[in-house]
Amino acid sequence: MPKSKVAVLRTKPESVRSDYHELLNLAEYQQALDRSADTALKINISWHFFFPASSTTPWQMDGVIRAMLADGFHQDLIHACHNRTVVIDAHLGERENKQLDVVNAYGLRNVHLYEGEEWIDIRDAVGDLTKKFLCLNQVYPKGFSIPKRFLGENILHLPTVKTHVFTTTTGAMKNAFGGLLNEHRHWTHPVIHETLVDLLMIQKKIHRGLFAVMDGTFAGDGPGPRCMIPHVKNVILASADQVAIDAAAARLMGFDPLRDCTYIRLAHEAGLGCGDPREIELVGDAEAAAENWHFAGPFQKMTFASRMQHRIYWGPLKRPLEWSLKTWLAPWAYIASVLYHDMFWYPRYSRSTMRECLASDWGRLFQNWGRVKATEAGFPEVGEATPEFHRNLSAMLKQAAKVLGTCIVQAPEIKRRRKKQPQRS
Repeated sequence: MPKSKVAVLRTKPESVRSDYHELLNLAEYQQALDRSADTALKINISWHFFFPASSTTPWQMDGVIRAMLADGFHQDLIHACHNRTVVIDAHLGERENKQLDVVNAYGLRNVHLYEGEEWIDIRDAVGDLTKKFLCLNQVYPKGFSIPKRFLGENILHLPTVKTHVFTTTTGAMKNAFGGLLNEHRHWTHPVIHETLVDLLMIQKKIHRGLFAVMDGTFAGDGPGPRCMIPHVKNVILASADQVAIDAAAARLMGFDPLRDCTYIRLAHEAGLGCGDPREIELVGDAEAAAENWHFAGPFQKMTFASRMQHRIYWGPLKRPLEWSLKTWLAPWAYIASVLYHDMFWYPRYSRSTMRECLASDWGRLFQNWGRVKATEAGFPEVGEATPEFHRNLSAMLKQAAKVLGTCIVQAPEIKRRRKKQPQRS
């Protein structure tokens, strides 16, 4: 049986377009994806504000789309794909992270899964596969729904290399979390590792093709996927094996995938992919693939918010508080998250935390995206750092206040209660 293959390349702005094209073909993406089927580019937005390593980068999207078009994939059969969470505004995020600029530049469809899309019951979508689930039947005894459009589509995940306070690392497997589960995803947090394995089983059943491209130009260490310490690492990865690419990224960050990442070990043991680095074929830049960044990980210097989440889902607050997250009281947690992350941490800490990354070539490319000239190979000039990128405190707080209002109005528990209220004659 052939080994799972993960392509790893070192990159730089002036060659990033050609590097992504080479990367995809090293990982044999044309064999993994059916070019006659629609392909969803599953974008990752871990924070609606820009923060290095937190969300899909514009050059990641640009490189993948250009490669697909050059290799004969039809523009009309490629679309961007977003999910929604109660604490992340996807529309704000795609603008702030300059993802929408790329979608518009290539004239692609832009699908927001929670806006006008039909969802189908999981039992109708995958049948008896539900009997093999590790945890989702217990978490959702009445079942749950997934987007109907996913049935028969290719999916190409676009995660970044970073750590995560729930799963140690996050990548291709976790990127399916938002798109495949309904808005009660937080119910799965106590069994998050098993959930990711169940979701991978679902993906293998419903998708025509499955592939992942991971951007490590920036990589995030610490209590991710938001409040991290970002680093410039200049590495990109790709694979048709979701388990293998997550294992390779974990190894780069300095973790043992089978020991430190339970979701990788469980998926490996279930035969859903290869999580053992010794059994993965690494192609491309062997020197880059062998790096060890010695990341501290998400648990050494946790934020107040991440410590509280751990106490609620796995610690002393589980009994008194976790039950409320499955009732109409749940919005308290959404409000607390926005108040902490958007109205406290980002205005206070992001500027100093991002300073080094923003001064880098990648940071200047991001700031000048759409204004610098590109060649077929990449971006030979990235421009200067732009002072206007650092929005003032009042502007940030206004944006955060809008997000707070949206998260309250759109909270599924509140929407459900409104629907239940009798109509006045």
